[in-house]
Amino acid sequence: MAKTKVLYVSQEITPYLEANEISTVSRMLPQGMQEKGREIRVFMPRYGCINERRHQLHEVIRLSGMNLIINDNDHPLILKVASIPSARMQVYFIDNEDFFQRKAVHCDSKGKFFNDNDERSIFFVRGVIETVKKLGWAPDIIHCHGWMTAIMPAYLKKIINEDPHFSDSKVVFSAYGSGFEGTLEKGMADKLRQEGFAPEDLALLNDPTHENLTRFAIEHSDGVVKGTSSLQGELEDYVNSLSKPVLAHTESDALVAACSEFYDRVLEESGVLVE
Repeated sequence: MAKTKVLYVSQEITPYLEANEISTVSRMLPQGMQEKGREIRVFMPRYGCINERRHQLHEVIRLSGMNLIINDNDHPLILKVASIPSARMQVYFIDNEDFFQRKAVHCDSKGKFFNDNDERSIFFVRGVIETVKKLGWAPDIIHCHGWMTAIMPAYLKKIINEDPHFSDSKVVFSAYGSGFEGTLEKGMADKLRQEGFAPEDLALLNDPTHENLTRFAIEHSDGVVKGTSSLQGELEDYVNSLSKPVLAHTESDALVAACSEFYDRVLEESGVLVE
């Protein structure tokens, strides 16, 4: 039987960004799954603060060059890759001069959230989708980490659900306690309507707070992982009330084994045979 294929999509990963709750898990979990015999691919944005020379990033010409139209504007997709030698693991980076050349992650030097973070999220998610299609690789599980990936589950269920690369994919979303205050741009739902989403599917994103983005992701996911011991606001009760598979918060030393079993559970409950 073929190896289970797991696609990891994260807004941040160490050692390319500082260690935190999301970046540490997003670094450790793919390596652990690979060591368990799963086939993996890992994606994150190529923020301008990432030192390309130190981390030996290089462009993958055959995967670059596509233009993605977002809010009626063309944005060239550049795909880069680097290796983590100690983990024997590659990381793919979604890059674009308009969205990811600035020397910051999500906020400017004064701590103000970038106005185009909604479009950066759309570009990142679409860039991952188009690159996976170019790779000719069909993941069994897609595991998303961070609010920048929150629209990925909806794309999989509503926009590309019939694409042969993703038609059988099951999506898992990790919900974390850390997020952001305020909202993304109020026009985010309008931009997603241009992507093909129906207005009724986007009600939560008329007010794109961190909590609403998380709920939006969870609604369209096949399974949910609690990435932190307690979630903000009403998310804790919401996640605990779900009928779909939920993995309780697990300490790092047991997370790989727990997630491996959880992926199998999600696949089995969807009627997919696993190794």
